[in-house]
Amino acid sequence: NTVLVWVPCIYLWLLAPFYCLHLYCHDRGRIQMSCLCTAKMVRLHTDFGQCSVYCTSPIIRSMTVILALCIIQLERIRGCRSSVFLFLFWILAVVCSLVPLRAKIQLAMDEGIASDIVRYLAFFSYFTIQLAQLFLCCFADQPPVGKTVLEKNPCPVKDASFLSKILFWWFTGLVVKGYRTPLAAEDLWTLREEDTSHKIISELEQNWTAECAKLQKQEKALASGVALGSRLPDQAQLLRKLQKEQSSGFFLLRTLARKFGPYFLTGTLCIIFHDAFMFAIPQVLSLLLGFMRDEDAPLWKGYFYATLMFLLSCLQSLFNHQYMYTCFTVGMRVKTAVMGLVYRKSLVINSAARRTCTVGEIVNLVSADTQKLMDFVVYFNAVWLAPIEIALCLFFLWQHLGPSALAGIATVILIFPLNGFIAKKRSKLQEIQMKFMDGRIRLMNEILNGIKILKFYAWEKAFLEQVLGYREKELKALKKSQILYSISIASFNSSSFLIAFAMFGVYVMLDDRNVLDAQKVFVSMALINILKTPLSQLPFAISTTMQAVVSLRRLGKYLCSEELKVDNVSKAPLSSGKRSASVCHVVPLLLVVGHVGSGKSSLLSAMLGETEKRSGQVTVKGSVAYVPQQAWIQNATVQDNIIFGREKLKTWYHRVLEACALLPDLDILPAGDATEIGEKGLNLSGGQKQRVSLARAVYRKADVYLLDDPLSAVDAHVGQHIFDKVIGPKGVLRDKTRILVTHGMSFLPQADLILVLVDGEITESGSYQELLSRHGAFADFIHTFASTERKESNMEPVSETDQEQVPEDLGKLTVVDKARTGRVSLKMAFDFTFNGVKLGISGPPIHTFNFLKLTGIFYVFLQQVRLEMYKKYFKTIGLAIIIPIVFLYAFQQGASLAYNYWLSMWADDPVVNGTQIDTDLKLTVFGALGFAQGIAIFGTTVAISICGIIASRHLHMDLLINVLRSPMSFFESTPSGNLLNRFAKEIDAIDCMVPDGLKMMLSYVFKLMEVSLSAPAWFHSLKLVFYFSTVGYRASTVATSCQLRRLEAVSRSPIYTHFNETVQGASVIRAFGEQSRFILQANERVDFNQTSYFPRFVATRWLAVNLEFVGNGVVLAAAILSVMGKSTLSPGIVGLAVSHSLQVTGILSWIVRSWTDVENNIVSVERVNEYAETAKEASWTIEGSSLPTAWPQKGTIEFQDYGLQYRKGLELALKGITLHIREREKVGIVGRTGAGKSSLALGIFRILEAAKGKIFIDGKLSPGFHHINLLNNSCCPLSQDPVLFSGSLRMNLDPFDTYTDEEVWSSLELAHLKNFVSNLPDKLNHECSEGGENLSLGQRQLVCLARALLRKTKILVLDEATAAVDLETDTLIQSTIRTQFEDCTVLTIAHRLNTIMDYTRVIVMDRGHISEMDSPTNLIAQRGQFYRMCREAGLV
Repeated sequence: NTVLVWVPCIYLWLLAPFYCLHLYCHDRGRIQMSCLCTAKMVRLHTDFGQCSVYCTSPIIRSMTVILALCIIQLERIRGCRSSVFLFLFWILAVVCSLVPLRAKIQLAMDEGIASDIVRYLAFFSYFTIQLAQLFLCCFADQPPVGKTVLEKNPCPVKDASFLSKILFWWFTGLVVKGYRTPLAAEDLWTLREEDTSHKIISELEQNWTAECAKLQKQEKALASGVALGSRLPDQAQLLRKLQKEQSSGFFLLRTLARKFGPYFLTGTLCIIFHDAFMFAIPQVLSLLLGFMRDEDAPLWKGYFYATLMFLLSCLQSLFNHQYMYTCFTVGMRVKTAVMGLVYRKSLVINSAARRTCTVGEIVNLVSADTQKLMDFVVYFNAVWLAPIEIALCLFFLWQHLGPSALAGIATVILIFPLNGFIAKKRSKLQEIQMKFMDGRIRLMNEILNGIKILKFYAWEKAFLEQVLGYREKELKALKKSQILYSISIASFNSSSFLIAFAMFGVYVMLDDRNVLDAQKVFVSMALINILKTPLSQLPFAISTTMQAVVSLRRLGKYLCSEELKVDNVSKAPLSSGKRSASVCHVVPLLLVVGHVGSGKSSLLSAMLGETEKRSGQVTVKGSVAYVPQQAWIQNATVQDNIIFGREKLKTWYHRVLEACALLPDLDILPAGDATEIGEKGLNLSGGQKQRVSLARAVYRKADVYLLDDPLSAVDAHVGQHIFDKVIGPKGVLRDKTRILVTHGMSFLPQADLILVLVDGEITESGSYQELLSRHGAFADFIHTFASTERKESNMEPVSETDQEQVPEDLGKLTVVDKARTGRVSLKMAFDFTFNGVKLGISGPPIHTFNFLKLTGIFYVFLQQVRLEMYKKYFKTIGLAIIIPIVFLYAFQQGASLAYNYWLSMWADDPVVNGTQIDTDLKLTVFGALGFAQGIAIFGTTVAISICGIIASRHLHMDLLINVLRSPMSFFESTPSGNLLNRFAKEIDAIDCMVPDGLKMMLSYVFKLMEVSLSAPAWFHSLKLVFYFSTVGYRASTVATSCQLRRLEAVSRSPIYTHFNETVQGASVIRAFGEQSRFILQANERVDFNQTSYFPRFVATRWLAVNLEFVGNGVVLAAAILSVMGKSTLSPGIVGLAVSHSLQVTGILSWIVRSWTDVENNIVSVERVNEYAETAKEASWTIEGSSLPTAWPQKGTIEFQDYGLQYRKGLELALKGITLHIREREKVGIVGRTGAGKSSLALGIFRILEAAKGKIFIDGKLSPGFHHINLLNNSCCPLSQDPVLFSGSLRMNLDPFDTYTDEEVWSSLELAHLKNFVSNLPDKLNHECSEGGENLSLGQRQLVCLARALLRKTKILVLDEATAAVDLETDTLIQSTIRTQFEDCTVLTIAHRLNTIMDYTRVIVMDRGHISEMDSPTNLIAQRGQFYRMCREAGLV
């Protein structure tokens, strides 16, 4: 009636002022009077009446109740929905009333309640009201007025009470839903505002910009000290580079710490409280064992110790899981922040820096490196907290065993240097592993981008070997790292034995009278078991920290790379109003011409600010629209690609479609302009892609148009139509400034100004007539080729019917010739003006994205991982290795059980004359058993690591082969982001996460078996209750957890696809000023991914809290049963029972946690195995094939009623083609864009299998899919899109190393590339960047031609192979083809009709049919489609 009654009152009065101040500073809005608030007030008024009865302490109690009433009102006014402060007050009040309650009940039973009925009723009523208040505090009030946010599916944590939050009860609804039915994306909660990308990155970006500025200052300071640099330039440069990487990583860490540090510190506070309760439990156990030994101790002490142990265990669990929840939340936000920063950087990085970091490496940064940072957040505190925990354990051991504890300290000191050395070595190995992983992902990205070329040339095997080469080096580094890690794990897992062995050995050998009794053994072992946690966590924490340091350095290096400078181009707004009379009112059409690699695209890049300005000035007035040399198409509908984030204006939109000649194409497409275009425009022809790209620019209504040869990929009549309706003097852009790069001569007379570029310099400029009159290089060029492409500007118009069919014009333009960047010199200042008023543009609407559409891939969300996945995983390892591992685990735990049992026997040994006998023998046996366990631990960890690598190698190889053997239709319908995700994130999980999870799960399962075998018989009934509870909880949560893992994995792929798309189209996005819209789209994708990641880690916390509370109940039951059986049980038995109950709780929690982790990560095996079931092409080689080795020997091709479709369900692209091509015949194929010309080539090479009919080559049926190397080694395609891979120039020409250097040089000479390659520093070993970006487009096409010349094939198919080269080079190439392939069958898909006028036959394609076929002379005489095409091209 004194202390216990006053404790809650003191708590409330002391802390109330601080709490009121907190409420005053945090106003969340006013809460209206609700039923819950009314119930609290009514209960308190009743409580106030009860407090007034009698005068024991009525004033203080009454005043405390009034204060509680005032706080409830203040909370309501300030918008506090759930009060932690009052919840703790009421729980304290109830707990403190339990002792008086017991006393009152005992007194009432002894004396009856009649003697003082009023006092009894008052007390019991008061206690009941306290319970009611505690119950009401478990609920949250309604939201404040005006603060209700209407969300579709808000996260319930916002409306959860304090108790619900700490026990994660708010998550139960999703667990139940996931258990009953499979979860779908719409079942997931909306992301909380504080977790959204916009909220996180907006502040972080400013901080990071400031840090980058500091880093630049440091660099300038380093650059100013040239003394060392002048003496040792190479060493100084390397030193500075390393220093910059380390500094950038540190600056990134500091930026993240400033943003997320405060919230992370609340978690740190939780773990400190957790540690305090953890160390209190062994002290209470010691008191309980003391109570069991003391026969005169009152029974209430035993119950008090049992209850106290239960409460400490519960508090330990609560604080531990709040800490983990905080860490995972911070980790999630760090992931969002890093992804946001990397994405924003990819939009501003310059071309030089971009070449050093490929798309694959960027994907690796946002997948593997962000995961390393998330792990670092979770385990960082263990780095500094584990040594403190170890020190505290040793301190308490000193109290029990005296100076002998120093032996334990010495053991720990010996373990640490070993693991420090291992951590350092592993850090280096991880860098090596990540380097090879980057190379593998980069190569995979290139393979996926150039898959069509790989299939054309049957190069899959060569590239497969390259990928596997990277993979083997990566796994070699991983294997070394895992062996070192196994030594580390073995040393730390054996540390509890080593410490016990050292301390007990020293203790008994120092003095014969030092006796190991039950209390010393069990309390010491309890402390050593606590010591085991920090000792086992420490190597993992150090390893994670080292990995995070590497990842921070990599991320920092990328985020600090050079950006495009704002002053590269001066942008000025257009001035509205009247113009000066001196300004010419004719807006110019400026044409740029020049040879391949002359710097035409560099000129446009300079106007866009894409290249670094060395001297001079570039000024652009008004908005800019840009059409790149290679069309950049988004994975979206045709309409979305054209309007590009702007509002749809129907009249203007239709006018743009008509001008860009897209209306006939929309009639062909299955859903018109709502047709979804595949990734990189896979389901569009080259001409269609270019016209969509042009339409995007025209729709924009910009002031300045930069057109990088958009007419090269379209037919001649379509090109003329586009020029007349769009670019020319009467086109829709007639009032705009147009700069057109072109190789075509037909448009030159209509230009206002022509610039002639040679080696990066403007050699001539002027109008068409002016340049001709000068009789310079330009005039000579025109006179030479006028006969081949004669077309006068005043030619008579062609009728509408004539405009429907005709072939293609001119070449694609040149990319920035990065091999010659230093020679590009812009000597002119361009001031582009527009004679009109600038158009106002409203903000772009934000379009939602159907994230789970995933271009035709449909995911079935099963509730649990199928058993087949486990079978698949273990089958790849092999039974011969699995069985010895199980025996090793059994031996390991058998040794552990033996030495624990031996220790208990030692403790029970009778003491004779103050000493124990045979201590030396006991110590020797104890040591031998412990060391045997240590060796077994090392064996099991190494074995599982190696098994994991074996499985990972097989699964990766299966995935790689399955993907490379998939038909082209698979790549058209599968985003490359999905495939990259499998090769990056999922393979990484199989490499590391699955083996680590299996190690943990198996070790705890066998540990549980050991504990079960050594526990007392009566203890098994308690464990059964716990087992059933565990299985129930686990069954309910694992279904939800696995579905969330799948949803998270599926939603991650669109992030990588979007990253890939953005990096490739960054120049277009910048030119159109659409960075903010793309950033919003990236934010949406990341947020959508986080909506499934957030509940996924909460599921683990929910499971662990519930399990540990059941386990803590087992601890309470074991302790109370021990107290009740005090007279019959010895202290040793009680110590064993309680210490094992404490162990069982932790062990079962870890089993379920690791089991859930394994289930979650085995989903990666399922996702990697997905592509095993998809359609495959035939084997790359056929044993016993009837085809001769040199087949085909003649080169005859025959089509019989051939039909082809791109995918089932789509209309036939080729219909009833019947055709016979004779030996050595030269056949030209012409037709409108989308007529089926390229489809015919795909059919010949069996890239697409026939829907009907057959193809015969040399009279034999063309073998099943093109992969038969016989077919592709003897047939050679030259594609419309030249694709090169990163690697040497020689590797791109001859990946199999089958030709000599002389043959390679000869092919380069014939392709007119010998001079260019000879001038390169490394010649044939010149390193091509990703996609061959450091060569111009024309040079890339010439490399592809050299590749074909080298192969000397019997059948050559040219698919617009010279579209991107100038007319002079094209003429030389055509003569080369005629001489070098004289004995071959040549099929040419032509846009320049003059190149096929001397061919044997010409095939005219129209909508998948052959409309005309004969010699060019006969076709012209027939005056059909071909005649109209030739007339349009000025050839007749």
